Amino acid sequence: METIENKEFGGERPLFASHNLRLVNVTIHAGESALKLCSDIVAEKCRFEGKYPFWHVDRFTVRDCLFTEGARAALWYSSQLDMTDTLVEAPKMFREMDGIRLRNVRIPDAQETLWHCRNVDIEDVEVANADYLFMHSENIRIKNYKQQGNYSFQYCRDVEIRDAVIDSKDAFWNTVNVTVYDSELTGEYLGWHSENLRLVRCRISGTQPLCYCKNLVMEDCTMLPDADLAFEESTLHAEVNSTITSVKNPTSGSIRARGYGEIIIDANIKQPANCEILTIG
Repeated sequence: METIENKEFGGERPLFASHNLRLVNVTIHAGESALKLCSDIVAEKCRFEGKYPFWHVDRFTVRDCLFTEGARAALWYSSQLDMTDTLVEAPKMFREMDGIRLRNVRIPDAQETLWHCRNVDIEDVEVANADYLFMHSENIRIKNYKQQGNYSFQYCRDVEIRDAVIDSKDAFWNTVNVTVYDSELTGEYLGWHSENLRLVRCRISGTQPLCYCKNLVMEDCTMLPDADLAFEESTLHAEVNSTITSVKNPTSGSIRARGYGEIIIDANIKQPANCEILTIG
């Protein structure tokens, strides 16, 4: 593998179509597509300032690097990325990718990031300003994760999340086969129109959570007082170890909770309208 060390590049496509290349302490200045159409690339202690540095790249490792704000849309149409100990200041990262592994990565401006990606494995990752994160992505594994940003995980499939703090309005809309363990979920309109959403030992806050769900499962969860008007038009089996402020027109299944501030069943309830609402000691 050829090594380039302590160098600076700029302009258009300075390392276009490179293969089996190791970059150490390299700076990519303003320009476009520095490493387009490449394979088997290792970047260590590098600084990326120009747009679109990694497009159409196969098998690449990024360690202890910085992507400045100017390196927007840096990783698209690529596969088999291993990124560790890296700060990403640029938005619109990771699009149309297959095989993403992130460890100890921070993305403080993660808007419109991780769209149409497959086979994503992330741990010890923190994101903020992350509106529309993970749109239309699938086969995702997440652990030790912190997120601030709305409309996340929309249209995602086959997701497992553990030990997360997610502050997100409209999270998990239209998702299929999502399981969340031991996490804090904050934000209104959680999980609407989802299918096979499973929440295990989660804390849930925000108005009108978990409405229009199909086959919702909740195990040993806690719902905070602002999680009102829950479960409208949902089919579910829920075990909640707290009082639920209000339940509105669930369609079928069962709800077991410590108590209820209000149970609203009115003429608008959808058939079969046979949800059991029980109080547990």
